[in-house]
Amino acid sequence: GQTEWNRVERFRGLTDLELNDTGVRQAEAAAARLREWTVAAIYASPLKRAMRTAEIIAQPLKLKVQPLESIIDMNFGKWHGLSLDEARQQYPELYALWETQPHKVQFPEGENLPHVQARAMSAVNALIDRHPSDTIVLVSHRVICKLLVLGLLGLDSSHFWQIEQNTAAINFFDVRNGLPIAITINETCHLKGL
Repeated sequence: GQTEWNRVERFRGLTDLELNDTGVRQAEAAAARLREWTVAAIYASPLKRAMRTAEIIAQPLKLKVQPLESIIDMNFGKWHGLSLDEARQQYPELYALWETQPHKVQFPEGENLPHVQARAMSAVNALIDRHPSDTIVLVSHRVICKLLVLGLLGLDSSHFWQIEQNTAAINFFDVRNGLPIAITINETCHLKGL
């Protein structure tokens, strides 16, 4: 769900932000959409915004949210809290690279996309093994969701800008014979009218 920093487009990363009112309504809409499925488990990034979203989703399903450190948001290092304009002004060359070749960016005192994709995909592959025939829900962050969608499609992080992810969007994959099949990506129908 949305936070104030999503609304004004600041690099959030590991900054532990609360959902704003819109974010709570988005999480409630996602919960209503997910009630259609029989969910066995819910995992979430341990950051407040993801945990709160997951708790709202878990409540009608009567499930407990399990924190999963490997799907925590990207560490943007010195870019945490910067607006897009501030990042562009303070780090013009790096920002230009971020816009064109994001997989080549090493954030000052932070992470890079290939590392983040590897850690998140490792966690998802372990969950697929743990829940071979269950429906599970993962609640994470825009960057992580984009990287997971790419990873499940067999694509590396150089395709980062080719995936759109709105706050509280739903991506649905079915794993058949070990192969992830994309059913929906960035589904937002449940958010109409918010």
